[in-house]
Amino acid sequence: MAFNYDLDFENIDFRKNPEKYRVGRGEQGVLLVEPYKSEILPNWRFKTPEEAEESSEKIYKQFLDYKKNKEFVGADMARKFLQMGYTRARRYTNYKGGRKYDKNGEINERQIDPVKAKSAEIFEEKWKLARTDEEYLKMKKAHQKEFG
Repeated sequence: MAFNYDLDFENIDFRKNPEKYRVGRGEQGVLLVEPYKSEILPNWRFKTPEEAEESSEKIYKQFLDYKKNKEFVGADMARKFLQMGYTRARRYTNYKGGRKYDKNGEINERQIDPVKAKSAEIFEEKWKLARTDEEYLKMKKAHQKEFG
């Protein structure tokens, strides 16, 4: 089932109501699902490889803690933040200031930034660990089977 953007996200505690959570595609809902967003977002940084290393480690640890506590929604949100660390760092790798389009809607010329590329690489490594984790995948399948 697709991610439901029609929910009243400001008033839903997904820790108490995991049945309302839908996985969706990719990073859908990453900045909406509480309390997980507020727990993970302060750790999310990718400006330099050093920040990306520290950030991805913290978020991956959160992923493991949520998994250990049988909180699928939290684990999935941590996975999404790792994915978003990768995709945003890639965007900044390819486009100065992270702006793919100019003010006229035209695609800006790519300018490869090797520092941001390293940050993306760091996040990608942790994202792959999370998204292929066997226990996480079982939890995901069970959640989707039970709740959609």
